[in-house]
Amino acid sequence: MNDTPPASQKRLSIRHLVERAPDELAFVILAGTNGCDARYLTSERVQKLGLALAGFPDYIHSGRIQMIGKSEVAFLSTMDPKGRRRALANLSPDLIACILVTKGISPPAELIEFCQSNDLPLLSTSAISSRAIGLTTELLQEELAPEKTSHGVLMEMFGLGVLIVGDSGIGKSESALDLVSRKHRLVADDAVRIKRVGKRLVGSAPELTAGHLEIHGLGIVDVRELFGSTSVCGPTAIELCIELKKWEDVETIERIGLDMDETVVFDVALPKFVLPVRPGRNLSTLLETAVRVFLLRRNGSDAAQRLIDAHSEMLNAGNATVTRAMG
Repeated sequence: MNDTPPASQKRLSIRHLVERAPDELAFVILAGTNGCDARYLTSERVQKLGLALAGFPDYIHSGRIQMIGKSEVAFLSTMDPKGRRRALANLSPDLIACILVTKGISPPAELIEFCQSNDLPLLSTSAISSRAIGLTTELLQEELAPEKTSHGVLMEMFGLGVLIVGDSGIGKSESALDLVSRKHRLVADDAVRIKRVGKRLVGSAPELTAGHLEIHGLGIVDVRELFGSTSVCGPTAIELCIELKKWEDVETIERIGLDMDETVVFDVALPKFVLPVRPGRNLSTLLETAVRVFLLRRNGSDAAQRLIDAHSEMLNAGNATVTRAMG
């Protein structure tokens, strides 16, 4: 695989967090607007501020959303204004990316004052704490996911995201065109953006090249225009890699099919087939068959293992017959 190395750790400004939040979160900025472009999130984790407000600020982790819910507001409400200011003084505003108040609760005036004076974004959402944590974590996993660009073609075949890789000119794009004509769907050609989201790999096309194939002799082909809107799809979970290799470059050709290779991307092991390529081989049919074999194996059906088991049974039966004859 000819890959572009992943960039340095990604980060998300509070401004972008607010803009990209789903409707169910609908963040509202209550204070600290000036800090929205200067403060960044670097972690998908959401942390509650309870311990820090109780006098244990060492538990604050930088780069995270700090959440205040009903219990934290109730705790602050037990204090007089002076006590609330003293509790807030325990916080280290330089470590905090933003504070999020959930369930549409009105924050104490002292909290608004603290955030405003420190240019610390104070956000509000009507979502309850558990829902806000889930949705925000999901959003941050997507936005902060490590990303790289891989040279290849990504197809959706039989509902499976299949990354097809190989040397330039080996036939990846031409095979993709044939696969599209067989009702499979194109995700990306040439440059495939790969993100790790949780424990999954998700592939997509750069915005500029989405829905297009580069075919030698034809140039750029608009797949959606030629085959209709169902011929392309958006980001897809990658579950299988198929590498196309020139026949003479393959050192060991798998004859039985007991073992599968794998390739590792962002510490995620991706099952891989290596298909030798030479003139006369129908690549599209081979690719379809490889995906079908993988799906059958995943569901517990393995033709190669069945053949070996049947052969072993036949040999054992033959040996037993010989033993009885000799006895």
